[in-house]
Amino acid sequence: MGDLLELRNISKSFPGVRALEGVSIKVASGSVHALMGENGAGKSTLMKILNGIHRPDEGSVILEGRERVFSGVRDAMEAGVSMIHQELMPLPELTVAENIFLGKEPVLGRTGFVDFRKLNARASIVLERIGLDIPPERRMKELSIAQMQMIEIAKAISNDAKVIIMDEPTSAITSREVDVLFGIIGQLKADGISVIYISHKMDEVFRIADTITVMRDGRVVGTRRAEELDNDELISMMVGRSLNALFKKRVTALSGERLLKVEGLEGDHFTDVHFELYKGEILGFAGLMGSGRTEIANAVFGLERPHAGRITVEGKTCDMGSPRQAMDHGIAMVNEDRKMNGLVLTSSVAENMTLSSLTDLSTWIFVDHARETEVVKREMLRYRISAPEAGSKVVNLSGGNQQKVAIAKALLTKPRILILDEPTRGIDIGAKAEIYSMMRELADSGMGIILISSELPEIIGICDRVIVMNKGRVSAELPGEGIDEETILRHAMV
Repeated sequence: MGDLLELRNISKSFPGVRALEGVSIKVASGSVHALMGENGAGKSTLMKILNGIHRPDEGSVILEGRERVFSGVRDAMEAGVSMIHQELMPLPELTVAENIFLGKEPVLGRTGFVDFRKLNARASIVLERIGLDIPPERRMKELSIAQMQMIEIAKAISNDAKVIIMDEPTSAITSREVDVLFGIIGQLKADGISVIYISHKMDEVFRIADTITVMRDGRVVGTRRAEELDNDELISMMVGRSLNALFKKRVTALSGERLLKVEGLEGDHFTDVHFELYKGEILGFAGLMGSGRTEIANAVFGLERPHAGRITVEGKTCDMGSPRQAMDHGIAMVNEDRKMNGLVLTSSVAENMTLSSLTDLSTWIFVDHARETEVVKREMLRYRISAPEAGSKVVNLSGGNQQKVAIAKALLTKPRILILDEPTRGIDIGAKAEIYSMMRELADSGMGIILISSELPEIIGICDRVIVMNKGRVSAELPGEGIDEETILRHAMV
């Protein structure tokens, strides 16, 4: 299998930042080449050069043995390079066919009118090629996120793409949809199309990739065949730390002082739920998607009102009718979708961080902005939030820094109980390590933490005890040494 693409000695600088330094990568024809590294490692800059958005200061792009200089995205697309971005931007009111052939629609003779019959026929051929059973006349707004992603792949194929860049393609889709996507990637490989796959999910990378390149600080750390690596080696390449260092087990003994007791909780998606949380404990909730984990957390935090059951905080029975009431009882929560429910992306770091604690930063009805700025700067240093200033827009931060802002916002309410729902989803391994360290420090200080996660290594590595959910019910409670992947999966799937 020969090389289809070579990025040779690519360097790129921006004002005050050396983003790439002598980066060289070869991508074989009909292969999946995973590109991994922390946020800020240079992956995005490198792909923007390949996609024609940036030009390199030094180095060259060689495609099919020929050096190319792309003047823009369209130029790169015409040469055979397409990119599917993490944030999809379809035109929702247009049809599937119109989205696939946008800007290159067939027309009726010299009339200039679109030949919809021919357009739909061409779209059907492309959709059939990747095994996608979606009518070309359907409007994009009627599709799921996963289906929209498949349409982006169809669009790339319609452009005769030789290289397709996929940036975090599974961040918002279910495991079943992931299987469909991976089947399509297998078909692309069989057709000789190369895929550059960017992801933080190591299980996916090992499942799909032929070759893995790791970047750190704008340089290539190494390129290896996927079968030559394991999780620990890959993490060491990315952050210079081993898996054991990432999940250092706590040695702090639990006090036995109960913070939270949930009895007979019933809701639309769960029934007869009982559990307790103790001071200084990290309690994990594991289970398949749809098992009721998030809905239980929402009920405890007052986002959903349960039909029955009792919630007791530090010995006092509480009515969690709203998040405000939950916060008044010392409970804080970081939602699983920080962009939709956790943050106001167009607002600043300061505005987001203090949103839940403005009462503490106000005199009468006026916010004390000097005090607010002082508090935010202190929290930015404490949680290593990388942003130019407190007034920086959250939308411009990396996923890891956005998540740390969301956690800092929750912690400013001074909770005794912290609920974290998928706190490391879609962030790089370095930011994950910082969040794990933060969780251990908070628990060591006496806070009780509930961790909901779909990543079993995370649940196993950091939790003191694990509640396993299965179809809305607690199927097992696993203490200490009983927390292992096989046991969790057995209780989650039976």
